[in-house]
Amino acid sequence: ACKAMGADLRVHYKNTYETANAIKGMNLRTAQAYLEAVCEKRRCVPFRVYKGCIGRTPQAKEFKMSQGRWPIKSAKILLDLLRNAESNAEFKNLDTENLTITHIQVSEAQQGRRRTYRAHGRINAYMNCPCHVEMILEEKEEAVEKPEEEVKAKKFTKKQLAKRRLRVGGGQ
Repeated sequence: ACKAMGADLRVHYKNTYETANAIKGMNLRTAQAYLEAVCEKRRCVPFRVYKGCIGRTPQAKEFKMSQGRWPIKSAKILLDLLRNAESNAEFKNLDTENLTITHIQVSEAQQGRRRTYRAHGRINAYMNCPCHVEMILEEKEEAVEKPEEEVKAKKFTKKQLAKRRLRVGGGQ
C-alpha cells in the first residue's frame, strides 16, 4: 500500500469531500481520467451530503442522482495527490496499473480569519474553509477461491431434542 496526504489545502472542504467520495474505490487510472473529465466539465461530481442549493444537471444521472457540480480546483488538487501517491508506489516497487483507492478521507482544517466591512460601521467575519486530505492506495490482489469446509453436525440441547420429539409424535 502507498499513501499520500495534503494538510491545510486551500480548497473548499465541502467540494473536496464530495469529489473524494466520488473517486473512493476507483482504480488509479479510472480516477485520474474521471477527474480530468471533471476539469473539462464532461462529467460531474454528484453532491450527496452537502447538497443544499446545488443545481441539477443531467450529467449526474450516471450516479443515479440529480444534483452535481464541477469543482475544478478540488479535482486538480486530488489529481496532484494521486500523482504523488503513484510516485510513492513506484518508489515502493508496486504495480501502478492495478492500484485501487481503498481509503480517502477529507477533514476540515483550521479556518483562516479575515474581516469584511459592512454598512453602519459594522465588521463581520470572512472565513475560509481549508481541508486536510489523506488517501491510501492498495494493489488489487487476485481472488483466491475459498476452500469448502466439511459440514459439522448440529448439536442440540436436551430441551430442543425433547421439543422435536414432541412435535413429531404428538399432534393435538
